[in-house]
Amino acid sequence: MNKPTLVILAAGMGSRYGGLKQMDVFTPEGDTIIDFSLYDAIAAGFGKVVFIIRKSFQAEFKATFDKKLEGKVEVEYVYQELDNVPEKYVNPERIKPWGTGHALLMTKEVVKENFAIINADDFYSRQAFMAIAEQLRNTAKNSYNFSMIAYSLKNTISENGYVSRGECSVDEHGFLTDVTERVRIEKIDGVLQCENSNGKMIPIDENTTVSMNFWGFTPKCFEFGDELFLEFLEKNKENLKAEFYLPTIVNKMLESKKASVKVLESSSKWFGVTYNDDKEKVEKAINKLKENGVYPTKLWS
Repeated sequence: MNKPTLVILAAGMGSRYGGLKQMDVFTPEGDTIIDFSLYDAIAAGFGKVVFIIRKSFQAEFKATFDKKLEGKVEVEYVYQELDNVPEKYVNPERIKPWGTGHALLMTKEVVKENFAIINADDFYSRQAFMAIAEQLRNTAKNSYNFSMIAYSLKNTISENGYVSRGECSVDEHGFLTDVTERVRIEKIDGVLQCENSNGKMIPIDENTTVSMNFWGFTPKCFEFGDELFLEFLEKNKENLKAEFYLPTIVNKMLESKKASVKVLESSSKWFGVTYNDDKEKVEKAINKLKENGVYPTKLWS
């Protein structure tokens, strides 16, 4: 059986959280959110994990995960650095990574099989990993048949400030037609609102289908992105905070008419940490899952 690969976006700086949230622990046993994604992925039949990280926290990261995963799954690391761009676009004043789309492009030399890609700081649920693993196993490696796990917006918001989500348009056959990166969604005076392209806050339906960066790709996805990223760099060379988002590449795939993205709906309650104040709620939710036997007390013993 073909075992898919799991790619984990873990190079972020956690500016709103106040630290490296991908390394923070959420249980008395010292589990990170990534630990649960890894546990669920292995249970779902993933055969390899590729971490996208920064070299500045490489030693700490490997010390945290390598021993846990030894003998359970193949592990590789790739590095998303500020200078992983053509020299003329390197700006010594920039401190923010180039975004999730750029991170994906960093993996094309090590990912040769169907794969899922996720955020390091999001808890997606066992059901989501099972669904995407089955989809990837039943997809031809040389096809342009991609997929994604979708959530209802109301299940993904933070009570402590704004969040970024990919707003998805889905056709009557369950395929993605467009994804719009909404960099600011928050509840204001009891009404869920998002920032539009003009910087104005407008209402958004709480049942809107959103992406949480849980995508299923074949290696054919790497045909898209490089040229788009160069266009992005040229346009944003003076912008120190501009990010090249994964949904930008997905939309390019859809515009090509070569690719399709099957939307796999998840009814699970997502949880994650955007702000430090989110942590207590996530701790309670994760520990409740352990108490209910969904996960063992010690994941890796």
